[in-house]
Amino acid sequence: MQASEHQLVVQRRPQPPAPVNSVTSGSSDLLDPLELESLKLIMDASLRVHARHHFFTWTQGVLQNLVKHEALICALRNAEPMSFHVESFSTSPLEPALLSDVFRRDTSMVPHLTKTWEENSYRPVVCETGNASPFTQSALGRELNRIGTDTVVGHGTFDAFGKPASFFIFACQSQAMNPKQVYCVELIVPFLHQAWVRTQIDRPVESAAVQAAGAGLLTSREQEVLKWIHLGKSNIEIGTILEISPLTVKNHVQKILRKLNVQNRTQAVGKAMALRILSI
Repeated sequence: MQASEHQLVVQRRPQPPAPVNSVTSGSSDLLDPLELESLKLIMDASLRVHARHHFFTWTQGVLQNLVKHEALICALRNAEPMSFHVESFSTSPLEPALLSDVFRRDTSMVPHLTKTWEENSYRPVVCETGNASPFTQSALGRELNRIGTDTVVGHGTFDAFGKPASFFIFACQSQAMNPKQVYCVELIVPFLHQAWVRTQIDRPVESAAVQAAGAGLLTSREQEVLKWIHLGKSNIEIGTILEISPLTVKNHVQKILRKLNVQNRTQAVGKAMALRILSI
């Protein structure tokens, strides 16, 4: 057996106990009543996602309660075979556009993930990307390791001809990934697909009203701080970048939350996107 086959664990139904991250698909017994209720609320919330800032707030907010991840890569197949439109969402210290570009350029891990997913009845696949993995030096593997993740879960949707329609990669730390998490990925991906597709639909731009609402709301310094919050930087890191004290950064963050009328940093990023103060 080749090394890569050891790293890629495919979720099948039915399946006997296997090594790391193997689950029997379709087992609701994996979730307790509170988790099932949370899943229901998350699925319901997905129906109200109609724009990219909604999608960001949903995936990096409430969805994290069930599927903890450092980055989410969304790939929607274009007309050409295995050509994808890609977007990435994360609150980790990375540039989402860079991660999307790396996904498109990767010629090792991405094709292996999608091919294995297809060949194994479209079950979620779990792949190690850490130092022991043959993918650690792949384009995507290097970037994911840089943000401290060592495991990815890949799952998608397919069309009537059995070809991938979309593919989603959750990048996470191995200790956060277990059979329950993989099962939640399997349940949530259809909702993830529909929500993300809705964000791709061209809609009339309410730019005049939106820009008027956001114009002048934050100072230029607060916008700088918010940009680095979006890239996952801590107050200490932002202070170092902007050459101000962490306490000053904290004061800026508190003002941002108050002005945007939100409770936390993730909500602030989502609200800023809605008001066109911040874009991704």
